[in-house]
Amino acid sequence: MNADCLKLTSYFGERHRAGGVFVADALLDLYGRSEMAASILLRGTEGFGLRQHLRTDRSLTLSEDLPLVAVAVDTRPRIEAVVEQTLQLNSPGLVTLERAILLDGTDGTDGTDGLSPDPGDSAKLTVYLGRQERVYRVPAFVAVCDLLYRRGIAGATALLGVDGTSRGTRQRARFFGRNADVPMMVIAVGSGEQIRRVVPELGGLLHDPLLTLERVSVCKRDGHLVAAPEALPGTDEHGRALWQKLMIYTSEATQYQGQPIHRAITRRLRAAGVSGVTTLRGVWGFHGDHRPHGDRVLSAARRVPAVTIVIDSPERMAAAFAIVDELTAERGLVTAETIPAMRAAAEGRYKGGLRLAARRQLRQPARPPTCSNVAYRPLRVVLPSLVVLDVEGCNPIAHPIT
Repeated sequence: MNADCLKLTSYFGERHRAGGVFVADALLDLYGRSEMAASILLRGTEGFGLRQHLRTDRSLTLSEDLPLVAVAVDTRPRIEAVVEQTLQLNSPGLVTLERAILLDGTDGTDGTDGLSPDPGDSAKLTVYLGRQERVYRVPAFVAVCDLLYRRGIAGATALLGVDGTSRGTRQRARFFGRNADVPMMVIAVGSGEQIRRVVPELGGLLHDPLLTLERVSVCKRDGHLVAAPEALPGTDEHGRALWQKLMIYTSEATQYQGQPIHRAITRRLRAAGVSGVTTLRGVWGFHGDHRPHGDRVLSAARRVPAVTIVIDSPERMAAAFAIVDELTAERGLVTAETIPAMRAAAEGRYKGGLRLAARRQLRQPARPPTCSNVAYRPLRVVLPSLVVLDVEGCNPIAHPIT
């Protein structure tokens, strides 16, 4: 399949309920029944929404309702079939709808009927994996990050899911069990041409790849300003609202005035009145010239990557980016995306809607990348560390190879 698809993302609190059931369980039940091609539930480390209530894992009291992010990806008709139910279940949260390209390489076509980002633009590649999936006896997410690093990709972050679907089958983490097929995702950012070249290699590296492509703009890389987010109008030509999303890729080890950059960003943006921010902690990854890394054994400081997501209107995003620009003056990868549909709700107040705005649709090139039209050769995975998982199979810990 090389298909035009939609990505449906819900942001909500861990304790939010719908009809007596936790929203997280209700949404993933819905996506399981609907046999979504890919869905994943991610647990955040801190964030806030329209009500500006900060939740963080640094405080026992404030960690009682940490942010969750549920993502579902499939063809447009299948996503549209669950949009209304998703809105009903996540009535107090934020829901976005974005365009993407879904690649899985199962149909044997050459991909000429697919869509791909313009080679001159930057692109975001998301790789959906199983938690215990292996490549040459190495965790697949480590092998993927290593390949992306060696191909000069700007950055990649592996995020661990706790629930989800893979090719229509529900995969939920259990307290006792290997949880081998519980989904996780690797998000990578690079130039359009870099992404086009690496997609076929990923098809040869992975047993059963499922990938999505999205258009992004790189704003900052390793502290250097590349370009400010595009100044968008508030609506498209049909009067439908446009929204913007910033994604800031940093590390727990990167500090600003004594605290991790992502925590400083969250607090400054909250003070500035931004509509919502969510931070997700990765388990492995890299950005810039820093080699892929995670936490190390017997290390007091955390080194895992972090991804901070900021969503707001175009008119308010300029002020938000000024804060992010200041705090990432030395480190960090920052990207901007256009969100064609968003609905936020809190205490009976609603903002936006999920009718897709028409702006900057991805064009059809002569020959987009696929996972099936290239003769693959085995890849030698060069790793700086031997990676093991803790007893719950959740946190990779790197041991230097001697």
